[in-house]
Amino acid sequence: MSAEVVSLGCRLNIAESEAIRGFLADGPPTVVVNSCAVTAEAVRQSRRAVRRLRREHPDARLVVTGCAATIEEQAFATMPEVDAVVSNTFKLSPESWNAPASARALPNRSHTRAFVPVQNGCDHACTFCIIPQGRGKSVSLPIVDVLSAVENAIFLKCTKMHLDAPGAHQGVNEVVLTGVDVTSWGADLPGSPKLGDLVLAILNAFPTLPRIRLSSLDGVEIDPLLFDLITSEPRVMPHVHISLQSGNDMVLKRMKRRHSRDQAIDLVQRMKALRPDIAIGADLIAGFPTETAEMHEENVSIVRECGIVHGHVFPYSPRPGTPAVRMPQVDPVLVRERAAEVRIAVAEERARWLASLVGKPAEVLAERDGTGHAPHFASYRVPQGIVAGSLVTVTPTKIVEGILE
Repeated sequence: MSAEVVSLGCRLNIAESEAIRGFLADGPPTVVVNSCAVTAEAVRQSRRAVRRLRREHPDARLVVTGCAATIEEQAFATMPEVDAVVSNTFKLSPESWNAPASARALPNRSHTRAFVPVQNGCDHACTFCIIPQGRGKSVSLPIVDVLSAVENAIFLKCTKMHLDAPGAHQGVNEVVLTGVDVTSWGADLPGSPKLGDLVLAILNAFPTLPRIRLSSLDGVEIDPLLFDLITSEPRVMPHVHISLQSGNDMVLKRMKRRHSRDQAIDLVQRMKALRPDIAIGADLIAGFPTETAEMHEENVSIVRECGIVHGHVFPYSPRPGTPAVRMPQVDPVLVRERAAEVRIAVAEERARWLASLVGKPAEVLAERDGTGHAPHFASYRVPQGIVAGSLVTVTPTKIVEGILE
C-alpha cells in the first residue's frame, strides 16, 4: 500500500479526502483517518477507525485529521496508535503531508462523481452543533476558483479513465457542490453573490456537464435564482436535502434554527408544485433536550407532510462545549426509541416512493458495484458491462432490498 484515506461524516470530508489521497500518492505507506465530530457517536467511530486501521496496517504512518481531531486534538494525539494529528486548518496544505508545495491533488478513482468543495466553516450557532469549533467561520471559494476546480475535476477524471473501454465517456458526468453550510456561499465575497449565481455560472461554463447535485441546504438561505434552477433546470438534480433538524417550532427555537415548521413545509410544497419529481431529504434529530411526546409527534409527522424519502435521522447525543448539553436531557433510552420511530416514518415514505418508480425509465449514473443513482438519488441496478461513471437508462420492474431492478 502507499496510502489509505478513510473518510467519516459529510460530503465535504469526502472531497477533502480525495485531495489528501492525491498528496500522498507518491509517498511512503500512510493511513489517514479524516474524522467527524457531528455527534459524540461520530467521535467514537473515529476512534474505532484509528484502532482498527492500526491493527490492519501496523507498519504504516497513521495520521488523524478532520473535525474530531481538530476539536479534541490532544485526545487523539495521545492515542498510542496515532503518529500525527493535522488540524482542519492545514489538512489541504501539501506540506502537511510532506508533499511538495506544487503537488496537485488527484480525485479518487473509486468515485464516479466529482465532489467540489465551494465553502467551508459556519457563522451560525446552533445549540447542538460543535462543527463551527472545528471548521471556523464561513469562507467561500470565489467563482473563478470554483470553475477551475470543476474543470480540473472533469479533466483529471477523464485522464484517469480507460477511454478505450466500451461505453467510456469523456469526463465526469456529475459534480456535487459541497460545504459545511453551502447555502451561505458568497456572503463573504465582494458583492455578496448567492449560491444561485454560482450554480448558474457552472451551468454556463460547462454546457455539456449533465449533472450538478447540491449537498445539504439551509432552506431559509435558498435564494430566488437557486430556487428557480432547482425547480426548472434539468441539469440541476431534483434531489434537495434540507437541514431541517426538527418538525417542532419550540425545539427549532431552542436549537437556534432560523426556520419554522410551516416555512419548511411551504418550501417543499412550492418546489414539488413546480417540479413534481423532486425527492426530499432531510436531517432530523430525535430526542433533543426538552422534547416532549407531542413535540416528537411533530417530528414524525413532518416526515409525511414533506414526503421525506432520504432521511438522516440522528438520536441526540450531548456534545460537551455546546449550549444544548446544559438543557434538560431526554432519557437516552427514550431518545433511541424516538429515533427509531422517525426512521420508520422515513422508511414508509421511501417504500411508497420507490414503489411509484417501478416501471418508469430513469437515467442512472453507474457505480462500480453494479448499482447507480437516478437524478432523484434512488438506487438502481444497472445492466452488466456498463462502465462505472456512465449514464444509462434503466426501467425497473421490481424492488429488491431497497434497490430498483
